[in-house]
Amino acid sequence: MGEAVELGGKRVAIVQSNYIPWKGYFDLIASVDEFILYDDVQFTRRDWRNSNRIKTPQGVHWLTVPVRVRGRYHQTIRDTEIDGDGWASHHWQVLAQNYRKAPCFNQMAMVFEPLFLEQRFTHLSLLNRALIEAICGVLRIGTKISDCSSYLLIEGRSERLADLCLQAGGAEYVSGPAARCYLEAEPFSARGLHFSFYEYGRYPAYPQLWGEFVHEVSIMDLLFNCGHDARRFMMLGDSSSDSGGSFSGRSDESDQT
Repeated sequence: MGEAVELGGKRVAIVQSNYIPWKGYFDLIASVDEFILYDDVQFTRRDWRNSNRIKTPQGVHWLTVPVRVRGRYHQTIRDTEIDGDGWASHHWQVLAQNYRKAPCFNQMAMVFEPLFLEQRFTHLSLLNRALIEAICGVLRIGTKISDCSSYLLIEGRSERLADLCLQAGGAEYVSGPAARCYLEAEPFSARGLHFSFYEYGRYPAYPQLWGEFVHEVSIMDLLFNCGHDARRFMMLGDSSSDSGGSFSGRSDESDQT
């Protein structure tokens, strides 16, 4: 069970998997009872699915998992294959070089180093899920994480999301703010579902290496700097969502959900 605010029924979020996502992604996970990875949609290049940012002495640096895309214009995230093995040791080397001086690096390395150096992932979706689940473990987030392939997928963008929520036994669909531009209310109301947009609000700064503070980086930055104390600098279940079916409001800090 997650840390969802009780609103009279099960809360469900349905979001594509991202590579080592930012902290808001995990606040959204913690705000619901079931988090469905929505990886049966088209893979988008130059996106958060296989890339994220960390801090370095030279500024923000991108880490990107190489994937096979040539001639595969309509492949889903689930079907996207990782291209080669060398990227994993390189990513860990970059993380170690830039965070070895962080207070909690050694503690967090015990969790994450094996995922980069000892396991081999053939597909992006499998890699993302393994890292997301490991991060949830560190943050003590107990939300059920499932896969949309476990459910029947119907046609229609909003219709599919509403139907997935209903199949999961949900009473409320909680969306990331990026969906404001396309989410339609009717498929949810027709199924008797409530919906809301999760609002990230304003996050406090935490002790961070390398100069001026930057919020818009992978949660790995927060974990290496603060370890199990990272929860203090997140919302983790404090729902500040814009609810009741309203599409008004704002989204802050990131578009990773």
